[in-house]
Order: sequence, then structure tokens, then C-alpha cells
Amino acid sequence: MKEVLSGKMLEQSQTSKSLRHFFFAQRATSKIPNITNLGLTPRRILKAAIVGGGLMGSGIATAFILSDIVVVLKEVNEKFLNTGINRIKANLQSSVKKGRMTQEDYEKKLSLLSGVLDYEQFRDADVVIEAVIEDLLLKQKIFSDLERSCHSNCIFATNTSTIDLRLIGQQTACQDRIVGAHFFSPAHVMPLLEIVCTQQTSSQVIVDLLDVAKKIRKTPIVVGSCTGFAVNRMFFPYGQAAGLLVDYGLDIYHIDHVIAKFGMPMGPFRLADLVGFGVAVATRKQYYKSYPERCYKSRLTEIMLEENRTGESSHRGFYLYNDKRQASPDPDIKKYVEKSRNMAGVAQDPKLMKLTDKDIVEMIFFPVVNEACRVLDEGIALKASDLDVASIMGMGFPSFRGGVMFWADSLGAEYVYRRLDAWSKDYGEFFKPCEYLAARASRGASLLPPQLMGPNRDSRSFTWVFCHVHSG
Repeated sequence: MKEVLSGKMLEQSQTSKSLRHFFFAQRATSKIPNITNLGLTPRRILKAAIVGGGLMGSGIATAFILSDIVVVLKEVNEKFLNTGINRIKANLQSSVKKGRMTQEDYEKKLSLLSGVLDYEQFRDADVVIEAVIEDLLLKQKIFSDLERSCHSNCIFATNTSTIDLRLIGQQTACQDRIVGAHFFSPAHVMPLLEIVCTQQTSSQVIVDLLDVAKKIRKTPIVVGSCTGFAVNRMFFPYGQAAGLLVDYGLDIYHIDHVIAKFGMPMGPFRLADLVGFGVAVATRKQYYKSYPERCYKSRLTEIMLEENRTGESSHRGFYLYNDKRQASPDPDIKKYVEKSRNMAGVAQDPKLMKLTDKDIVEMIFFPVVNEACRVLDEGIALKASDLDVASIMGMGFPSFRGGVMFWADSLGAEYVYRRLDAWSKDYGEFFKPCEYLAARASRGASLLPPQLMGPNRDSRSFTWVFCHVHSG
């Protein structure tokens, strides 16, 4: 009898509800109204071309050859090309060392790869994925080159993590073939693929990319185009909230400890070290430009960059790293924090010294929830459950909490709104609740509405905001 009761109790627990929600949400991501129900057949993708052999490009190439798809990798010179190919070899050798692949399999997979310095071998590619640095002019030039070099049905994808696709394809006449294929690092390991569409992207291309995701064993979410798209835009307040708390007096290492204890793989400062400060500063500028009214501009990372602290790769970031890349706190970090605080013109807030772990978690994640609500309301994301899948599979949000929206909904829209509203009075616009959240809170409504779109949209006459319905 006790075993039966305990089983029922487990089934009714919040963890059980969260995991069941994630299970079904994950299986719903590839069902796209007015796209996947049109009867379109995915075209065969036999050859992929990758532009850029850096960490992302080599990881994407690895993902394709692991799924037995021919890959051609392009770089600007022999040195960069050899470095990219060696990264791919190292990725494959890692599988051999772990017993997931034989040496014979390794040779077979590697035979699918070729490296080039021009576009000649792109002529019969079925899909091209651009994976160069976040430089708009460079990306625009590459897409113009691709339009001249590839066949008329080739899919042109970009792995950009922040730049609006409409800008990238601005100088081409083939915008119906342009799509975002945003992988997460390391690309051959992380399970999420964010497929980004504009109003011009054809339904056929979306169906093709959904099939590619299946072939390379990724879970896709299809989203609209804006700065940061769905996943990175939703999470841009994550690091900014942490920076705000530090400027106002909280300890970096305590914040990281609390967030890791909550269930994240690592805290925001350890994550910043892993990603690298150069990337963080570059992407942050995009958010400052697009969403200036709700950004908190901590100068801490920039100050540390000026001291040649670039993160884990240089053995010095928010943490110090030994030769085995093991992290340890750095007592010198206090002087950088003090300088950042002075530049921000703020003082330590005694109230923050009394924060519980729960308070810290909420001050870090409720701004993420707030931005996720905007993403949903604007139609950038199709449904709230897609954002839950994205937060778990793309950003490491704990699956036993069901995803960032499901977790927030378990606390209640009114509670989330009230907390954000109170913080906004003390710390400014960064915490100001959005209209979607305010509307849900005032009605006592769920943050996970049954309709596909936000509260201001008529789901009965649903037409996806960012995708024209056409066969391509």
C-alpha cells in the first residue's frame, strides 16, 4: 500500500509534471501549422557546404559527417583550413576514445570531408551553412558569393546567433532560400537546432531543414527573425541580471554557486569564461542597439578585457584556470568589480546582502521569463512549450523544472509580475514587466496559453507572423 501511495505521490509531484511537460513539448516542436501540414516532401540533402572552420563551423561539419552526409569545408587560407580540419578530426577521435566509434568508422566518416579555399565545389551542394564571425558586411558578401556559385535550389543557411536574417540577405535576390540554422556550441554535441525564418523563407526550405535536423539528430524549434532570435534573445537578460547584482554588492562566486545549485550546468560568470569575453561583448552590443530601454550595461567584462583577461582560453577570466582548465576563484576580482561599480555610478545595496538563494534565482531568471513573454507575444516563438524545450536543450535550464516558462508558470504569473514590478522601482527599467506578463497576471491566467499566439492575437485566424504560406 505504501509503495502504491508513494508512486501516486511521485506522479503528482512537480518534478513529474515538469518532466512530462518536457517530454511532450519536445515531440511537438516539429509540428508547424500551415507549414508541415501542406503535404510537402523534404528534398534529399546529399551534400552540405560549410563556410568557416572555426569552433562552430567545425562542429557543424562534424554533425553532418557523423550522419553520413558529404561535407565540403571552406576557409580563407590553408592555415585556417588545416586548423578546422584538425578540429573535426579531434571531434571524431574523441568518439573513438570513448568507444562510440571504431577506427574504421573514423576513417569512413573522415572520407566524407574535403577542404577548399574557393566556391568551386559548392556548385552541387544542397545546403550551405555560413559559420563565420558576427560581422554583417562579411556575411552579406558571403551570401552574394553563394548566390553566384550555387545551384538555384540550394538552401542558404546562416549560423548567426544574433544578427537579423533580413539584413544578412539584403543584397541577394534569393531571400526565399535564406534561413537561419543556429547551432549551439559544441555543435556536434548540443541537441538543439534553432531554425530561423523570415517572411520570405519558403515553406519548402523550412520542411527541408526540419528533415535535416532529424537526420543529424537535433531537436528543432522554428522561430522568427529578430536580434537574438528566440533562445539568445530570451536569455540575454540572464548575464545582465548577474552583472547588475554584482554592481549592487553581491559576490560573483556566490551567484554562480546558487545558480548551479538551482540546476544549471554552471553559473553565469563561469559560463561567460567558457564562451569567451570577446564573443560576449560583441553580442551584447547587438542587444544594446536593439533593446536599449531594457538593458543593464555592466562594464565589468569590458574592464577585464582591457587587462587581457578573456576567459577560460587565456586561463584568466572571472576565475583562474590551471593547465587542466580547472577553475578557482580569483581574489583580485574585487578590484575589477569596484571599478565597474564606480563606472555604473551605483553603490552597494544593503538589502541585497539579505537575499536568500531563492531571491537570487528569481532576480536572475525572472528577467529571462519577462523577455520570453515578449518573444511569445511578438510571434517570434510559435508556442511557450518551444521556449521550454529551447531553454533546456540550448541553455541548460534544468529539465526537472520543465523549462523556463513552465517553471515560472508553476510560481504564477501574478507572483512573477509582482516581484519584477517591485525590483523595477528599486533598480530601473531592466526589471519592468512587459505587457504580456501584466495582462496574464491581471487575469490570473497561465503563462502557457492553449492558443498558439500571445493574448493580443486571434488564434482562429492564425497565420504565422514570420512565414508566408507558400510552397517555394
